[in-house]
Amino acid sequence: MKIPLISGIEVIKRLKKAGFVATRQKGPHVRLEKSTSDTTIKITVPLHSELKKGTLKRIIKDAGLTLEEFEELE
Repeated sequence: MKIPLISGIEVIKRLKKAGFVATRQKGPHVRLEKSTSDTTIKITVPLHSELKKGTLKRIIKDAGLTLEEFEELE
């Protein structure tokens, strides 16, 4: 499956569907957090019109999702 070319806002929408909550914003970067039973996952998403593939891949991995799971959050 190919990495999609999507905006930072679209990434944030999908991560919110996965249970993440926006906790703060500093300039063009939004911090999202999700608390699990043993840890808190923290992710920073840049608000670019199109995220680079490596950046998006890292965000998906840090969120504990697979590419398929991320695509299903559309």
